[in-house]
Amino acid sequence: MGDMTDDTRWLDDGEQEVWRAFITMSGALNDQLDRQLQRDSDMPYTYYEILVVLSHAPDRSMRMSELAGLRGSSRSRLSHAVARLEQAGWVRRQECPTDKRGSLAVLTDDGFAALAAAAPGHVTAVREKLFDRLTPEQVKVLGEISKAVLEGLDPDKQLPGCRNLDH
Repeated sequence: MGDMTDDTRWLDDGEQEVWRAFITMSGALNDQLDRQLQRDSDMPYTYYEILVVLSHAPDRSMRMSELAGLRGSSRSRLSHAVARLEQAGWVRRQECPTDKRGSLAVLTDDGFAALAAAAPGHVTAVREKLFDRLTPEQVKVLGEISKAVLEGLDPDKQLPGCRNLDH
């Protein structure tokens, strides 16, 4: 485990077990939600997330740089995803009126319709895979845990999941 004289705070057995269960659960949940969206709506989970963020933005549009920050993804990965969404006709890119170097991603009517068609299946999967497995008390605690961890990861509340947790 490395030099035991260092001041690394190693995980004890109980913490190690919780960490492994959490990581495994998180990965498996994302995989299953991704598979459901691919199967039923022919879109990866990452594309669905982009459409959701744009659907909540003013004028259904957002600067590419801000969208990349919100999703916590690199600009090149986001650029690739938006190019694919453009090909599908779900998003269009346009020049940013206030900054000629920047560009906006805009959700099209077709993109909004694709999101509206995908949402019921996605929400059903989230409900079945997560919320139906938990008691109301566990849901409340999961919200508190998520908020506590996110506050450390995203103190400026830039990520979309952080914005509504104060209610």
